[in-house]
Amino acid sequence: MAFNLLETVSGLFNNDLVSKAASSLGESEGGIAKAMSGIVPSVLAGLLNKAGSGGNAATSIFSMAQDAASSGALGNLAGMLGGKGNSGGMSGLLTMANSIFGDKLGNVGHLISNFSGIKPSSASSLISMAAPAALGAIGKYASTNNLNAGGLLSMLASQKDNILKALPAGLGLAGALGVGSLGDIGNKLSGAISGVTDGATKGMKWLIPLLLAVLAIGLLIYFTKGCKNEVSEKDTSTTMAPVVNDTQPVAITSYKVTLPDGSELDALKGGIEDKMVAFLNDANAKAGKDVWFDFDNLNFETGSAIITAESQAQIKNISAILKAYPTLAVKIGGYTDVTGDAAANKKLSQERADAVVTALKATGSAAGQIEGAEGYGAEFAKAAADASDLEKAKDRRIAVSVRKK
Repeated sequence: MAFNLLETVSGLFNNDLVSKAASSLGESEGGIAKAMSGIVPSVLAGLLNKAGSGGNAATSIFSMAQDAASSGALGNLAGMLGGKGNSGGMSGLLTMANSIFGDKLGNVGHLISNFSGIKPSSASSLISMAAPAALGAIGKYASTNNLNAGGLLSMLASQKDNILKALPAGLGLAGALGVGSLGDIGNKLSGAISGVTDGATKGMKWLIPLLLAVLAIGLLIYFTKGCKNEVSEKDTSTTMAPVVNDTQPVAITSYKVTLPDGSELDALKGGIEDKMVAFLNDANAKAGKDVWFDFDNLNFETGSAIITAESQAQIKNISAILKAYPTLAVKIGGYTDVTGDAAANKKLSQERADAVVTALKATGSAAGQIEGAEGYGAEFAKAAADASDLEKAKDRRIAVSVRKK
């Protein structure tokens, strides 16, 4: 049976543990059970979000998972209730939730409290217990399957859809974590994986030709000895043709988009920059009001039109495209899902579209190339109100319409 991380961690919180938690924290068993239904996928989603942050995040998670697995935490989860995790040789386990969520831990605790009806302090205790439990389960699996940090990252990626779909509708974890949508968590993780894979691929490129060269020399010596012929040094220094690796990852990968002026943009293969430039370079492609390209790395602070700092890179890329194609004219569109008040959604979508126009102009884009901004709210939303947040996330977007080439 295929490994299911969500089910494995959820299975740790059986009826007996729920009963002990309720007694220890002074809550009802129903409240604890409901809280755990939100906490387990939230902790795992927090791990996905951390894993996608790049740098040494995968190594950090791998280290914590090893510590949790070797601490005996999985056999004594009840011992961590009420801040008891520093006893019994489990020192430091209660800090793992903070390592996962950072300064967003308080936000997550309040979400769980509001969702389940238990006290914020109880939610905090349960999250502090669930974090080492999840990491312990991951560490145990990594040890059993001989995974390193890169392998652990790939395992998490294989579980992401299952984890994100399990988050209760309306919980609002994306906002608590400071990301635009749950889909952004998956996108970040895919980007981190492709970065690791690309690095490994580049690191191995020199090794394959070397091994082939050694093999060729070995075969040459073998056969020439068999024929009792002498081989000169020049004969054995055969020049090997470079080996092309055709096992590139299918995930979205880093990519250089070349502009007409010779400059290059750091972007994603298949991302908005890649698609726009390909369209602009296609002599047969016609501009018009129905030609739209969605931003794929543009986020706002929760409930506002303030563009996040990490989104500025894509703003600058679009501005560079406008400069490289001086006859290009675009319009910016803002969209929301169907959740909430329609009028408020339309207002927010307009404010966000306007914010993008302002940001483009601030980077030097010619005002004459931007024909305006329009917020459409949920007018073109495809996901129903009761759809998962992962589906509704596709409707929350900013897009660029190419009106003139």
